[in-house]
Amino acid sequence: MLKFENVFKTFNPGTVNQRIALDNVSVTLEKGEFLTLIGSNGAGKSTFMNAISGIFLCDAGRIFLDGQDITFLPEHKRARSIGRLFQDPMKGTAPNMTIAENLSLAYGRATRAPFRIGIGRELLSTFREKLAELDLGLEDRLKTKMGLLSGGQRQAVTLLMATLCPPKLLMLDEHTAALDPATAEKVLKLTTEIISRDKITTIMITHNMKSALEMGSRTIMFDNGKIVLDVTGDERAAITGEKLVGMF
Repeated sequence: MLKFENVFKTFNPGTVNQRIALDNVSVTLEKGEFLTLIGSNGAGKSTFMNAISGIFLCDAGRIFLDGQDITFLPEHKRARSIGRLFQDPMKGTAPNMTIAENLSLAYGRATRAPFRIGIGRELLSTFREKLAELDLGLEDRLKTKMGLLSGGQRQAVTLLMATLCPPKLLMLDEHTAALDPATAEKVLKLTTEIISRDKITTIMITHNMKSALEMGSRTIMFDNGKIVLDVTGDERAAITGEKLVGMF
């Protein structure tokens, strides 16, 4: 489903600030697979996601999504098939637009629907139903501006925006790191429910060793731009949080 083949990326080549961010990285994800990524800061995790998103072009290697070669596809075109949440709840939404308007933009991008002034009743009804599933009372606040929501509420809506039309790939870049523990737990629960229900192929970066093992079906560790651990199945199930911390 996702093939990341022999990818290299070096920042500031030929200078004193040269840094090899991806060093001949290859990863294959099957449809519906849920991968958790761990590693220290600067290990290559976010660079891996940025390469898939198309934020920059790689120095070498190929990237395929659902059989399509997206290696040189512009970022905005990849966004039609890829959903992404960031650590900062303020990213990925328009704060001065309402919840309904943000959801409408996400829906239009995913479905490539033509731009229309105003949102139809049927679509508003769909948004209300989806928001009700979040159990945050937001279904009655469709006209509230996104900037007025709490971090947890905003991240939950962003999650809904990214999965309103299930993407081919969902990428979660420490999307609960900026939330308080109780809110983070709720957003993680919503994340698991949506991914499981729609069988969405997912990559999630986390610094929580417990979450790295409890969520998803596979765990990869990055270090200095390379994959140094790739576990799944019984091998992954046998690893404790303490052991993973030691390996980290």
